[in-house]
Amino acid sequence: MRLTNRPVVRVYHSYGGNGEIVVLGHVLKTSPLPRVKYKQNFWTNTMALIRLFIVKPIPRARVSLTFQGQTVEHVTEDDGFFRFQWAPHKMPPAGWHKVQVTLAEGVVNKYHGNVTGDGEIYIPHVKQYAIISDIDDTFLISHSSNLRKRLFVLLTENAYSRKPFEGVVNHYQALAHAGTVPHEPNPFFYVSSSEWNLYDYIREFSKKNELPKGIYLLNQMKQLAEAWKTGQNKHRTKFFRIARILEAFPAQDFILLGDDSQQDPEIYASVVDHFRDQIKAVYLRNVFHKNEKIVKQAIARMQAAGIEVCHFKHSAEAMEHSYRTGLIS
Repeated sequence: MRLTNRPVVRVYHSYGGNGEIVVLGHVLKTSPLPRVKYKQNFWTNTMALIRLFIVKPIPRARVSLTFQGQTVEHVTEDDGFFRFQWAPHKMPPAGWHKVQVTLAEGVVNKYHGNVTGDGEIYIPHVKQYAIISDIDDTFLISHSSNLRKRLFVLLTENAYSRKPFEGVVNHYQALAHAGTVPHEPNPFFYVSSSEWNLYDYIREFSKKNELPKGIYLLNQMKQLAEAWKTGQNKHRTKFFRIARILEAFPAQDFILLGDDSQQDPEIYASVVDHFRDQIKAVYLRNVFHKNEKIVKQAIARMQAAGIEVCHFKHSAEAMEHSYRTGLIS
């Protein structure tokens, strides 16, 4: 099954801004080993997906990290999740920085040596924009509005065989470099209702398709019995994850990208209500038609606040809008 019963500390891409640093992760006593081969085989892909949900967290586990000579300690939640948030003595320079989280001795009965997890913290260059993007049906074809189709794609495809929407990578790369220089790109935050179980899956897809490197903020980890509900609940927590980003970068102009298959239009309208001065534009991919009335109302609400909104079918339309409005040149 390619599972391990050794304790594992997972550290996700994290970020720092407004004088604070945030580091996220999980501590697990059972978890899948990283996938190393991506054969296009039905049973291989199905078992690989199932493995991602065979996890057992270690609740109330003591973890610590040392960064720039400063040590911070934390205790995991009931699902093994940890969130460090602290004010360093001095904020590090812009760019990516290595970080290591250590599990305290005595948390697990059997000694496994020093249990650590490595991750990266991103301190964005304060440039022209910051971008917050949804994942499913925004750049990754997922059929989120149809549970049967979504599960079929997850079970039969893999991170290397699945496809992004045509033209979306070009648009994202253009936004990443709008008004800046290649080695100081605009920061990308990928915020999704997909679970932390799919973190490596999504990262591999993004890397393979050359999407901008960024920070992923996903939803609560699920156990195997709940895997069939993947991506189908707790959409409203997405607002709070986006709000935390906006609060961390109060002087930054943001571009929001999503789709109309779930609750992005309403969530983004609420974001505009609370953070009007920070939102430069909103892009919504048109992939679902049954909630057309609600989508139109949300768009009208954002436009009434003076926000540029592009509701598009093809990424070429979104790219053209970005050129026309001067977001990219």
